[in-house]
Amino acid sequence: MHDPLGPRCRRRLPVPAALAAAAAVVLLVSPAAAIVPQAAPPAADLGRVADEEASVVEVLLADTAQLDALVATGVDLDHDVARTENGVVAHAVITPNEAAALAAAGFTLGGVVHRPGDARARVAEREATIAEHVAENREFSTAATAADVSDIKIIRADYYTSGTSQVLSVEAKWAQGQTASNTLVVERDSGPGTEIGSGGTQAISRFVDAGVYLYHRGASLVTSRPDYVRITSPTGDVAVAKVQEWLPIPDTNPEGPGYQKDFVTSYLTPTELYGRIHQLAAAFPDLAEIVELPYRTNGYRRHAQAVFGTANASRVAVDSLAWGHQGGNDISVELVNPGAANAALSVTVAGKVIRVNLATDAAGAVTSTAAQVVAALNAGAGSLVRAYTYRGSAGTGVVAPAPRTSLSDGLSAPASVSRDPQPVYAIRIGKQRDGSKPGVLAYAQEHAREWVPPLVAIETAERLLRNYAHDGQTKQLLNNLDIWIAPSVNPDGGHYSFYDFNSQRKNMTNHCPLTGAADYLGRNSWGVDNNRNYTEYSLFDGYSGASASCTSGTYAGPSELSEPENRNLDWLAARPNIAFSMNLHSSGNYFMWSPGAYALPDRISAPRPTLAQESAFWGASSRILTAIKRHRNMAVTPARTGPISDVLYSAAGNSGDMLWYKYGIYAWNFEVGTEFQPEWDEAHAETMEFANGLVELMRVARDFDRDHTRPESSLSVTPSSTPGMVNVSFGVTEPAAVFYTVDGSAPTYSSMLYGSAGIREGGETLTLPVGTEIHWFSVDSAGNVENNYTADGGARNYRKGQAVLPTG
Repeated sequence: MHDPLGPRCRRRLPVPAALAAAAAVVLLVSPAAAIVPQAAPPAADLGRVADEEASVVEVLLADTAQLDALVATGVDLDHDVARTENGVVAHAVITPNEAAALAAAGFTLGGVVHRPGDARARVAEREATIAEHVAENREFSTAATAADVSDIKIIRADYYTSGTSQVLSVEAKWAQGQTASNTLVVERDSGPGTEIGSGGTQAISRFVDAGVYLYHRGASLVTSRPDYVRITSPTGDVAVAKVQEWLPIPDTNPEGPGYQKDFVTSYLTPTELYGRIHQLAAAFPDLAEIVELPYRTNGYRRHAQAVFGTANASRVAVDSLAWGHQGGNDISVELVNPGAANAALSVTVAGKVIRVNLATDAAGAVTSTAAQVVAALNAGAGSLVRAYTYRGSAGTGVVAPAPRTSLSDGLSAPASVSRDPQPVYAIRIGKQRDGSKPGVLAYAQEHAREWVPPLVAIETAERLLRNYAHDGQTKQLLNNLDIWIAPSVNPDGGHYSFYDFNSQRKNMTNHCPLTGAADYLGRNSWGVDNNRNYTEYSLFDGYSGASASCTSGTYAGPSELSEPENRNLDWLAARPNIAFSMNLHSSGNYFMWSPGAYALPDRISAPRPTLAQESAFWGASSRILTAIKRHRNMAVTPARTGPISDVLYSAAGNSGDMLWYKYGIYAWNFEVGTEFQPEWDEAHAETMEFANGLVELMRVARDFDRDHTRPESSLSVTPSSTPGMVNVSFGVTEPAAVFYTVDGSAPTYSSMLYGSAGIREGGETLTLPVGTEIHWFSVDSAGNVENNYTADGGARNYRKGQAVLPTG
C-alpha cells in the first residue's frame, strides 16, 4: 500500500505527523499487508439463469451484521442502504431464482422497487425521442426545399447582463445540419436602427445528441446590446431574428451571464458517448483533445453457444471457437436418432452444419451419454466447436435427440456497435494540457447499468468547453486545470446493458470455468465488477465486500487489475498532476470517500484520513453538495455523506480507495439519483444537478492551493413561536461545513452537520430550548479549520455560544 501523505497531494500533514497518528490508532489504520486475510468464501452461484429478468427488490435486515452477511453472499446490490428504526433495508438486483436462494438462506425480501418493464420503457422512451428529432429534421429539410422557405431558422437570440458583462446567446437550426458539420456565423447590429454587422460577428457550433442533429448553439461577449441578428447559411439562405432580453443573473451565482448548460436530451450508449467527446474535441481543438487509453477491452463479443438437454447429467454444452460475429453464429448442431438398431455414435460436418448420429442399442433406443457425445464432438468437429458436460457433471445421462440448432452469441446490438476489442476514450480539457497544472479526473459507468452518470460527465464537458469564450469563471478553470473526463470506462458492459440485459452491472469477460457457469445459460451472470478489481484493500488482501465467485454481482476477478478497464483507470490515476477525482455512480443519492473497505469479523478498516485530510473532504463536500442542491433544492443528506464504509457497506478493491491510498488523490464518489434508469424527466434533472456538483469540484480544485484563509462563523438567535424555544442559525464567511453539538461536548467530525448551503443560499434553522449550550467549528473546502481547531475531542478552541436572545 502506498502512503497517501506523499508529495503528490499538497497541503497535507507532514509524513511524520501522519505516521505518529497512525501509530496511535493501530486497529483502524493497519495496512493491508498487516491484515491476516481470511479464507475466501467458497464460490457460490445464487442461481441466475440467462433467460430470467432481474428486478430491484428490498431485503429487510435486522442489523449491520446481517448486511455484512448479505454482502458476503456476493448478491448484486444497488447502492441504496437505508438504516431505519427496525433495522436496515438494502436493495438487491435479483432474478426469481436468486430471490428463492436468498429466502432459503434466511433473508427476508420486501417490496419490488424496479421491474424489468421499467428499463424497457426507458429504452422505448429514448428511441421515441430520437425518432421525434429525426422526424423534425426531415420535416424541416423537406420544407426548406421550397423556393420561399429559408433553410436556416433562428430558434432564439438571448441577451444577458451581469454587472458590466454583456453576452449574446444564439441557437439556430440548419436544414443540412444532420450531415454537414459547418459552423454558422451570426452577424449582429449594435442597437436599434443600426446596420446588421456593425456589432460584430460570432460563430455557433453544431450540437448533436445520440447521433441526431438538434441545432447550432453558442454564446459570446458583446460590447453593446444588439437589436437584431442575421445568419446566412452555407447555401446562401438568410434568417433574421429580434434579440430578446433574458432573465437577470444574480451576482452571487457562480454561473455567469450567458452561462450555457442543458446539453443532453436522451440516454446515450457508450458508442454515442465516445462520439460526443470526439465531436467536442474537434470543435474546440485549442482546449481539448481525445486520449485513447492504453488498454482495449475484450469487446462487445462472445463465442456462439448452445446447451442441449434439460437434465444436468445429460446436458451437452457447445461453444464455437470463433467469435459469434466471425462465423460462430453460422454454426449449427443437431443430435439425431438414426432410427436403426445397434447404430454407432458418429459426427459428420458439412461446412458449418454439425450432425451427431447418436448410438442405439439392439432395440433402437438411444444409448449415447453426454460424456460420450462431448468426446465425439471434440474429436469430429473440434476445428469448429468445443463441447463439454454441463457445469462439472460426469455426463452419465443419456442424451435426448435435438433438432438442428444454431449456435448464438446472444448479442442484440445493431451493427453500429463494434464487436472488436473496444478502445476506451477520455477527453482531456484545459488550455495547457502538459501536466503543469493541477489535474482533475472524472469517470463514469464502472457499472454498466448506470445510465445517468455518463450523462453527467458529458454535460460537464459541454459546459466547460462551450462557456470558455464568454464566462470568466469557466475560463479560469480551463486556464488553470488539467481536466480528464472518461464518460464510460466499461463500454462492453454498457452496450450489453442497453441492448441485451438492462441489469448488467459488470463487464462482459467470461472468467467462469467449463466446470462452472461458462455455458450459454450463464451468460447474464458473467463479468468482473470493475469497482472491485483494484489494488488497495481488495478481496485478495482479505477485505470484505467482493466475491471470488465468477457469477457474483461483486466478482473481483481472478486477480487485482486483471481487467483492461481497471488498468486504464490505474493509468489515468498515475498522471503525476492528478490531485482530485470524482467517480460517478448511481443510485442512492450518496456522496462518499475513503475508507471504502473493512475486514471481517472485527470490521478492521482501511486507514482513516487524518483530521486535516478529513477537513478537506468535508469542506469540499459542503461546496459540491450546495451546488447540487442549487438546481432543484435536492439535498444529499448528512446521513449519506461520508466515508463509503460508514454510510454504505464495505466494497473491497474499489477505485476510490486505489486513487486515495495508492496515488494520494482526493477521490469522491457520487451516487446519482434513486434508480439506475429513471424516467427521462428525472434522469435529466439528476444530470443537471450533479453536473453542477462536478463543475464545483473543478472550482474546489482551482481554489485548493490558493486558499489559506480560515473560515469564520457566527451564531444568530431569533425568537421562536414555540414557548421556551428560540431559532438558531449559523453564518459563515465562505462556503464551509459547520459541525456542532448541543450537549456540552466538544464537536468533532462525528457531530451533527449543520445543513448549511454556504453564503449563496443560507442554511437551516434550528429550534432549540432557551439556554442550550452550543459548541461548533467550521471548515472550508481547502481543509482550513476555524481557529486552527483540532477536531479530536480533546482541544477546546472551538466556538461556544448559547441559545439566548440578544439583549438590548
